[in-house]
Amino acid sequence: MTQHLVDPHAPRDLRAFIADLPKAELHVHHVGSASPRIVSELAARHPDSKVPTDPEALADYFTFTDFAHFIDVYLSVVDLIRTPEDVRLLTYEVARDLARQQVRYAELTITPFSSTRRGIDERAFMDAIEDARKAAEAEFGTVLRWCFDIPGEAGLQAAEETARLATDDRLRPEGLVSFGLGGPEVGVERPQFKPYFDRAIAAGLHSVPHAGETTGPQTVWDALTHLRAERIGHGTSSAQDPKLLAHLAEHRIALEVCPTSNIATRAVRTLDEHPIKEFVRAGVVVTINSDDPPMFGTDLDNEYAVAARLLGLDERGLAELAKNAVEASFLDAAGKARIAGEIDTYTAQWLSR
Repeated sequence: MTQHLVDPHAPRDLRAFIADLPKAELHVHHVGSASPRIVSELAARHPDSKVPTDPEALADYFTFTDFAHFIDVYLSVVDLIRTPEDVRLLTYEVARDLARQQVRYAELTITPFSSTRRGIDERAFMDAIEDARKAAEAEFGTVLRWCFDIPGEAGLQAAEETARLATDDRLRPEGLVSFGLGGPEVGVERPQFKPYFDRAIAAGLHSVPHAGETTGPQTVWDALTHLRAERIGHGTSSAQDPKLLAHLAEHRIALEVCPTSNIATRAVRTLDEHPIKEFVRAGVVVTINSDDPPMFGTDLDNEYAVAARLLGLDERGLAELAKNAVEASFLDAAGKARIAGEIDTYTAQWLSR
């Protein structure tokens, strides 16, 4: 696990530029964004959990041997979210952390099945995330939108429940914009989820499944063909298939790239081996994201610093990378123009100093 939040290879001035750069975050998980402070507070509320209550001990707890181990640890943190008050606290504090990084807009991936199956009333769950969303926008200025995702390891029962919660007009939260699929990929074939994505798309939601994180490029093709993906979560193995890269580039299907996550889960061995350079060379739209930042000892600022080093970017290059995320988001045209304008203004002012 990355232990330091600042890429030591990033020049000091570039790190300062990144810190105040307006950003959008497209691939960040709700529970996976719980800071050590929040995790320890939740663990103290629920002492029957195996999750440490000491924030320092969490660093060791969040050191993963492989992707399967990461899923086990992740689910132990999910188990700490047991009441609507837990949901509201987590959501609001995640927004606070995003605002600290100058994130103007974020599409937060939420797995409602994990909470409703643990007994949280579904209406109370929706009210909790919406209350936190509105409070965060009013107090921090950060706009949150939701992606409801299916936990793939829980199978078709979870898919049915997630689709129902996402498409029932009596329950569907105002901030919901997309429908996803996460969890392990090995043994969790994408095509079986087609009926649920079809329902979500018919209800006006965008399709954003994970694919190609720990499996080969065929998983990405399946997400595109069967789930009608508009963006791909991770897509790391796409670099292995030139035809797939060409397809992604031609159709402007963005990849939600999370470099530190890929190292922490052992999806990629080292940062220097990360395929982000191949994506850019092929003309694929790349967005930079943090995935489950506290669990991986990172944040979005650090991911931009990592990307700057891997891609050899200066301030203008980083600004274009930030605008990629804005353009690939599901924000309305006026909102996109506003944040892109902020990025341009900030960059021009920085370079003129």
